[in-house]
Amino acid sequence: MPIDHRPGNDPVADHLRRMGDSVHELSARIARLATTLRVDLENEADLERVLHIDAVRVPVPDRRVTPDRRAASRASMSPDRRQAHLREELRGLLVLRYGVARSYVNRVGVDATRHIVVATHEQLVREGFKPGAAGASLRRLFDTD
Repeated sequence: MPIDHRPGNDPVADHLRRMGDSVHELSARIARLATTLRVDLENEADLERVLHIDAVRVPVPDRRVTPDRRAASRASMSPDRRQAHLREELRGLLVLRYGVARSYVNRVGVDATRHIVVATHEQLVREGFKPGAAGASLRRLFDTD
């Protein structure tokens, strides 16, 4: 079931294209984060570590003391704290993508969802990401290879 990326009068094809675009954007951000953090999402142990991290909770500053929240720049953030934020974002995006895939299966079926995920994976490779950088394992998503 090919997804035609040309706009047209077919609302179903347009809907599938938008679904594919959403998965692509999520997967590209996941791949960038995984690359930055040097996490191999194709490695089950690395993936499990990311999915089961205990997020380091940073105390919320007293807003009365710092009236302009934007004044505290992320540039002053410690490298460890920044890494923790990036790992937490990666975890959240992975969980979100699994939820999106599950929702798509319910909306358009397994075959269309599988096609969207495979097309996204192929597009990321064409864009220069290493295969599997986004960790979109078909086995994990669809209980198959």
